[in-house]
Amino acid sequence: MTQSFEQRVAARLGLPAKSVAATIELLNGGATVPFIARYRKEATASADRGPLDEVQIGQIKDTYLKLQELDKRREAILKAIDEQGKLTPELRRKLEATDSLTDLEDLYLPYKQKRKTRAILAIERGLEPLANVIFAQREVNIDRVAQRYLSDAVPAVSDALQGARDILAERVTEDADARQRMRNLFEREAIIRSSVKKGKEVEGIKFKDYFDFAESLRRVPSHRLLALRRGETEGFLAVSIGPDEEAALERLERQFVAERSGTPACKEQLVLAIRDGYKRLLKPSLETEFANSSKEKADLDAIQIFADNLRQLLLSPPLGQQRVLAIDPGYRTGCKTVCLDAQGNLLTDTVLYLAQSETQRQQAMQTVQKLVSQYKIDAIAIGNGTAGRETEEFVQSLQLDKPIFMVSEQGASIYSASEVARDEFPDRDVTVRGAVSIGRRLMDPLAELVKIDPKSIGVGQYQHDVDQTDLKTSLDTIVESCVNQVGVSLNTASAYLLRYVSGLGPQLAGNIVAYRAENGAFTSREQLKKVPRLGPKAFEQCAGFLRIEGAKNPLDNSAVHPERYALVERMATDVKSTVTDLVRRPELRQQIQPERYVTNAVGLPTLRDILAELAKPGRDPREQLSVFEYDARVRSVEDLHEGMILPGVVTNITAFGAFVDIGVKQDGLVHVSQMANHYVSDPKTVVKVYQKINVKVMEVDKVRKRIALSMKI
Repeated sequence: MTQSFEQRVAARLGLPAKSVAATIELLNGGATVPFIARYRKEATASADRGPLDEVQIGQIKDTYLKLQELDKRREAILKAIDEQGKLTPELRRKLEATDSLTDLEDLYLPYKQKRKTRAILAIERGLEPLANVIFAQREVNIDRVAQRYLSDAVPAVSDALQGARDILAERVTEDADARQRMRNLFEREAIIRSSVKKGKEVEGIKFKDYFDFAESLRRVPSHRLLALRRGETEGFLAVSIGPDEEAALERLERQFVAERSGTPACKEQLVLAIRDGYKRLLKPSLETEFANSSKEKADLDAIQIFADNLRQLLLSPPLGQQRVLAIDPGYRTGCKTVCLDAQGNLLTDTVLYLAQSETQRQQAMQTVQKLVSQYKIDAIAIGNGTAGRETEEFVQSLQLDKPIFMVSEQGASIYSASEVARDEFPDRDVTVRGAVSIGRRLMDPLAELVKIDPKSIGVGQYQHDVDQTDLKTSLDTIVESCVNQVGVSLNTASAYLLRYVSGLGPQLAGNIVAYRAENGAFTSREQLKKVPRLGPKAFEQCAGFLRIEGAKNPLDNSAVHPERYALVERMATDVKSTVTDLVRRPELRQQIQPERYVTNAVGLPTLRDILAELAKPGRDPREQLSVFEYDARVRSVEDLHEGMILPGVVTNITAFGAFVDIGVKQDGLVHVSQMANHYVSDPKTVVKVYQKINVKVMEVDKVRKRIALSMKI
């Protein structure tokens, strides 16, 4: 390859080569994506485009890794062909010129070691010269030529011709140019078709829409393709992909069959070989390729939707450090109830029985009132699952003058049975752990939800059908991004939250918690250097994202990196103040002219970030939490009727619309066509997860418990 990695990445992504080169150098030096985006803006900036953002840096990282893998494959192919003695200068040039894995594999295909095919067997029987005669299309009497190749293994002319056709069928289908032409045809004209498998009509009724289905492959939306693949995987649908067969054969024949000069006898044999090769070899190969590539594209779309939803969910407004009474509702087994202090520590737990008898209900009232008073409760969290609305009504009837919040229970049971929960509460029942999770989610959704497998949180579409490795990588990236965007309290964060901080991981996170337990709360970021195995590089990467409330140096509770403390102290000296005064007094900050502090290492982007942080050190970037109430008229699907206008909360966003919780235990769907009075191509441009909206009930299917909603009010 004549181009460097940096040039190739820049060309693929359309980014400045200088910015890409700087980013790759930082990545190779151990820097993380959040660190580069936040603290190395000057390095990635270009004159016309400014600093790279987190998404662009992530794309550079992914593309760089993919190109490295591509080059490894290229070297392996070059070596394999060279060992066969078939690596010509022209073939080497082609292999070294491409940056496409598909093209690489196409060029390698004729030289690839494979099982004994019909073509290989025919070659072993000495029929390749006959195949060459047919391919040249000059012989008038091909039967007479074929007689020369008869043997014990080839007893008849028909056998000789069949063997020659087998050789030609494979030759044609392994031709790189032919494969690319057919690939282009599939790209433009392939249709994906599905039909119900015989005898599966009743069992597979949920896939009824796909019992007799056909759509252009390039136009089929991701959620529909994933539904087709799920139906195929579960054994209810037969799915195929391909263009019109005659159109494909016509193109192949036009490429290989001589229009004027060829002899009829040879042309006939070649056409038979081409048709056999397409149906038996090329079409199945390309069908598999396009099934995989379309699935990969659908996976990427679905994963992106999941990632966007997860980001919104993790960055949803927190209540903050307040004392919370949390209730996990239940009818038969009672409501598991816990009290948490402002740091989320469990103070006490009990069970409230609301539905068994009036006596027990009265006792529950007294218990809640006592708990609220005894533990100085600031807010009440109630799980939104079964009996959630009834529990909310019960608490409201107590008139406690405390804000009441309905909290999503999605994944709480997963957390309560997890190793993380067992480590936190080894002597508590899973139901108590679930109630704790509900309360902590209200206080800080990000800190609590990172403990749960994102697939269990209840956002996204077809998350169990997409590539699980790609999904995990993407979701881990989102979690890391959100954790570092918000920042983490060094003295209260769990090891599970700390592991997502830039430069840390499970081992260092555990070491920080262990050091904190042994030595008490951190009083400065500098103390991090005393944590076992936390070296200079890890400190560089993590320090700016960790916060210490009440630290002597106010910068330790800000996003200002320790490497810039001296710069801030110089600013304070220049306006004849201390750093503490600089934080407290805006008139002092207004005297600072950032241009005066520009150096080769520190530019205006970083200086503006520092001044913004001094204005609001440690500020949480998330929105403020507000109380939400469902319509008191509705408790279940039976209470709904068409035309009702109801408040709701967006719980999930998909490619085809948004699901909204209106307080009836079954989310309704606002189809993308009902989201606005104008055309909406992407629901994410209209709503976000946990957004509070008003919707109109359009249709209620009480049998299937489906609710159609509209935002067109």
